[in-house]
Amino acid sequence: MLFESRRVKLRKITKDDTELYHKWRNDVEVMHSTSLSLDVYPKKATEEFVEYAILGSDTSKGYILVDKKSETSIGIVSLINMDYKNRNAECIIDIGEKEYWGKGYGKEGLLLLLDYAFYELNLHRVSLRVFSFNERAIHLYKKIGFELEGKSRQTLFRGGKWHDIIHMGILQEEYFVKKEA
Repeated sequence: MLFESRRVKLRKITKDDTELYHKWRNDVEVMHSTSLSLDVYPKKATEEFVEYAILGSDTSKGYILVDKKSETSIGIVSLINMDYKNRNAECIIDIGEKEYWGKGYGKEGLLLLLDYAFYELNLHRVSLRVFSFNERAIHLYKKIGFELEGKSRQTLFRGGKWHDIIHMGILQEEYFVKKEA
């Protein structure tokens, strides 16, 4: 079923999610592997980001990832920089609730997002960026079918060292073949 798997479901982000997103956005441990700049954001900045970049954008779609059993909001998955003419988008996933890390919830959420992107929106290509030190995520993306498309060398300074940003993508036809296997 669209927007729902065995353990998780996606629901549209609303203004009421701002407080929760603010908590995740200000948790350095959560953002360490996904955000280019670690910082502490005032509530007003998060409210404006949610209002304009998530809710007010016609080139992005954001969803809260919900654990069906407990009805707990555990993360966010999004399609951003959507190019309707060329049928491309970038995807983002953040699991904000740390007790859900490493248990496959992110994979389920990402697969739901990709199902929506390819089966419903008829996108041709979905890309993502991942930090080179995030080996678990890279492994997951490869397992799903994302291909390495390149890297931006030494783009991220984190923990006193330079890291690459890895660019990966998956085409609609590749995703369909992988789903059939």
